Order: sequence, then structure tokens, then C-alpha cells
Amino acid sequence: MFKIIAIILSCILLTMSLANAKVIHQERSLYRNILVEDNDDLRCLKFNVKSNKTQQSCYLKSQPLQLVFNYTKLLMASLLVNPEPKRILIIGLGGGTMSNTLAALYPESEIDNVEIDPAVIKVAREYFEFVENKKIKTYTQDGRIFIKRALMKKHTYDWIILDAFNGDYIPEHLMTKEFLTEAKTLLTDNGVLSANTFSLSKLYAHESATYKSVFGHFYQVANKKIQIA
Repeated sequence: MFKIIAIILSCILLTMSLANAKVIHQERSLYRNILVEDNDDLRCLKFNVKSNKTQQSCYLKSQPLQLVFNYTKLLMASLLVNPEPKRILIIGLGGGTMSNTLAALYPESEIDNVEIDPAVIKVAREYFEFVENKKIKTYTQDGRIFIKRALMKKHTYDWIILDAFNGDYIPEHLMTKEFLTEAKTLLTDNGVLSANTFSLSKLYAHESATYKSVFGHFYQVANKKIQIA
């Protein structure tokens, strides 16, 4: 029985009190303002667009493989569907913390990271100990274009993680029925797709309807609750 399943992580935009945070790096890329802030042991990546409080990626310098955000921990619910993913695709790099953690958990797995902004990749390498090697590769590309090309090359993945964020919300072209259908086609028979989205968004109901139109029933994971939609 095929088990192609979608899991939506029902989260809210994470805001953290960083009153004592020190900006250690900032730059303007082609897409956004990028800031890296240190608050004692905590280092965070911020895309300063409309909100100056939203963190995109954080890690503990003393424990770099410990996941800080709740939604990254919720991602692990996907392993209930496929506990041994051999090929993993992550759309949206941030600081590369999820890639690093999965690489440590599954050292034999191949991980493809896709990030549209080369400045974000540079920051992940320089400030967040982002690991790359023969099994962990990074592609500077729009996620939708990458998936279209992967389809042409007949690539497949056991686990696809959608975590792209432009600083305000998920890019619209990564929420369409057409895009999700293409992503689904890349999944292996036991493949699972996980998407980080925001339960307080006005688009949440529409997003859920789109996922259901593509995947049928899917799991919504929020904190300690798991619901089938």
C-alpha cells in the first residue's frame, strides 16, 4: 500500500524576547534584509521585512544540533510515516539547522537543500555551522524551479520538507495546487511531505483545502495534538 502523505505543521510565527541581543552581522541581499543576532548562547537569523521580531532560524552555540523551534521538533512526526528516509529534500535553508540535525541522525542519507538567496547560504555557512559534503548539497535556486527540474531528471525523495519563508509569509507560488502536485510526484511510494505553515494566518483554511485537494486526507500537527483533516 502506497503511503504518500502530507503533514502540515500548524504553527505561529515565532517571536522571542531578544532585548539583550547583539547584531553580529547584517546585510541587504537581493531579496531581504538579513540580520544575525547573538543573545548569550542563542544565535538567531532574522529577515527584517515588516516584522522586526520574527526569527527564521536559531541555534544554541553550545549545542548546535539541539532544535530550538517547536515546529522543527514537530517535523519529526514525519518519521512515523517513513522512519528511515534515504533521500531528503529541504526547500528553504534558513541557518541550515534542520539539515545539520537530520545529517547527524541519518549520516547515510542524502540531503538536498534548496535556497533562492545566495546571501542566506553564505550566512548559514559562516554563522550557523551549516554542514555540506558529498551527501549534503545546496542548490541556489527557486524551490519551484528545482522541483520542476527534478521531475525532468526523474529524481525521487523519501521526505520533502517545505520551509520557505520570505520574511512576511510563504511565497505564494509555493502554495499552489500545481506546485504541490509536482512535489507529490517526486515522492517515493512511502514518501512523506511536511510543510511549515501558520495556523493564525487568514490563508490557513485555504492552504489546508489546497493540500487536501492534492493529497486527500493529511495530518495537521500542532504542539502535542495530532488531527486528521
